[in-house]
Amino acid sequence: MANTAAAWQTGAMVTPADLPEIKALLIAAARVGRDLSYSDMLLALGYRFSRPKMRSLCRLLDAIDEASRAAGEPELAVLVVRESDRLPGQGWWVGRRDTPADWTGPAARAFVSEKQRAAFAWWQDR
Repeated sequence: MANTAAAWQTGAMVTPADLPEIKALLIAAARVGRDLSYSDMLLALGYRFSRPKMRSLCRLLDAIDEASRAAGEPELAVLVVRESDRLPGQGWWVGRRDTPADWTGPAARAFVSEKQRAAFAWWQDR
């Protein structure tokens, strides 16, 4: 578990060793029907927010979603959002083929809400 004083003091980065804890946090959030900000997620893992740590977290969120799709489960990375507008960051949108053209408007909000509801329903039933 990365939630140690050393993680705070040494500037440690989010690594693949954090994958099980990240997925557990996402499943717990889905079960109670809530999203988490990038800052919330990093703090829960024992890291101070920084852009490099957020980028590392995003790479791991992509890996979690890839594994989820392979297992027939809904995506979980959609639960990690910006504090400012409660939408996933640009990296979540890039490369997707199923999204609206505008990543910040009403269509984006509706798309994200649909994806989040699918994750909530899936994990609340398990």
